[in-house]
Amino acid sequence: MSYGDLDEHAVECYREAGDILVETMNEAREMIEPGVTHLEVAEYAEEQIREAGAGIAFPVNISVDEEASHATPGRDDDTTFGEEMVCLDIGVHVDGYIADAAVTVDYTGNDELVEASESALEAAVDEAGPGVPVGEVGGAIEDVIRGYGFTPVLNLSGHGVEQYDAHTGPNVPNRGVDRSVELEPGQAVAIEPFATDGRGKVGEGATEEIFELERDRSVRDRRARDVLDQIRELDGLPFAARWLEGTGVEMALRRLKQRDVVKGYPVLKEDADCLVSQAEHTLLITEDGCEVTTAGIHSFD
Repeated sequence: MSYGDLDEHAVECYREAGDILVETMNEAREMIEPGVTHLEVAEYAEEQIREAGAGIAFPVNISVDEEASHATPGRDDDTTFGEEMVCLDIGVHVDGYIADAAVTVDYTGNDELVEASESALEAAVDEAGPGVPVGEVGGAIEDVIRGYGFTPVLNLSGHGVEQYDAHTGPNVPNRGVDRSVELEPGQAVAIEPFATDGRGKVGEGATEEIFELERDRSVRDRRARDVLDQIRELDGLPFAARWLEGTGVEMALRRLKQRDVVKGYPVLKEDADCLVSQAEHTLLITEDGCEVTTAGIHSFD
């Protein structure tokens, strides 16, 4: 199997990251049940990744009900799971090469909404390959989700993953697009259909626990400098505020944001009283098709 310009080391790292993610995901998802805290699940998954000798590509995302993305618990968060729809999104890297995948665990009784995003992902994987326009992949996603009577989240998309970069091109829309770029051999792509019983558009919420280094520059405040020193050790990847040590972390992050040193990722949400399901795999595009590096977490794998 040929992977274009992607060398053997990169391919093996993508595969290893996928294997570690699958094991971590299948263990962490079993922990999600009423009464367990979000923080317990997030910290368990992140520690499993570290113990496997890999890196965390981004903080474990635990999005509930109308939340779609960028939700991770804070340092002392004691929020517990209830009768909710829970999207669990995990990222792993080996030498910077990333695996990104997500599953939905449902306690609301809306099995069809979960099935819609998973079936859409299956259709997208079947569609993906070299020379295939990403708009056609998005069309396959949209057709399946609408076929279930739900709406794809139109302003979220899949994305490329490159070494130490969790969100690159090409973007893979969750709807059909007439003119779009084509997938190419050697690309690593995370495809992630989101299905909702809402309007299909997310907006920014008030909560923000995930950040990323945007521009490395000197700062005068001592606490901000201490926090920035920690951030510099994270390879430019997204991080959780709870990972940072010391006093005054929240204030230091505010000052770093004011200086455009870091940027924050607010939780993305559908309208209240709506539900969002998510399913995601990472694929390597080959000369004659694709290889799913995160196979083993969805029913169709």
